[in-house]
Amino acid sequence: MDPERSRALEAILMVAAEPAPPQLLAQLLEISTAEVEAALVRLADSCEGRGFVVERVSGGYRFASHPACAAYVERFVLAREPARLSGAALETLAIIAYKQPVSRTQIAAVRGVNVDGVVRTLQRRGLVDAVARDPGPGNAVLFATTRLFLERLGLDTLADLPPLGDFVPDAEVSESLEASLRGGRPSGAGAPDGPSAPPPPP
Repeated sequence: MDPERSRALEAILMVAAEPAPPQLLAQLLEISTAEVEAALVRLADSCEGRGFVVERVSGGYRFASHPACAAYVERFVLAREPARLSGAALETLAIIAYKQPVSRTQIAAVRGVNVDGVVRTLQRRGLVDAVARDPGPGNAVLFATTRLFLERLGLDTLADLPPLGDFVPDAEVSESLEASLRGGRPSGAGAPDGPSAPPPPP
């Protein structure tokens, strides 16, 4: 790629509001997608030792802060006091991310509470959107995550989400948690539940 197009590529990535697909970059620069991909690799290599990197996310490319600078970037972001998602919104977003497409009723069945307001909040933030209707009775609206969701999480595709198994406790931990919630003890630990037998007569 000639110097002019190399500079143009950097300029586009600098001003892009969202990750730029390589096909679009190729069209703008009037070169092949393969040439764009090769140029992006060279650009990424040239960022070595800098405070930013070229990363592929949500099917496109963008400049991003270097992972090694995360602590400093976090301080800057927190200092600006951005609007944060509530715990309920994060739980609902996680359910949609892993079960999509999913209806409000299905989400509510998992959370055990009405989720209409939370889903509207996530829609306003651009993190989820209605994508289809359930073919069953009622034709419920089905929701899925958006490209903005991938961008915010730094993921290229939904396949990059961590496996749910990483967050599920093993059987022993689950049993202990369940017993503690019941106010009892795990099976095999201490005395059995129920009234104690009277002591033998002297």
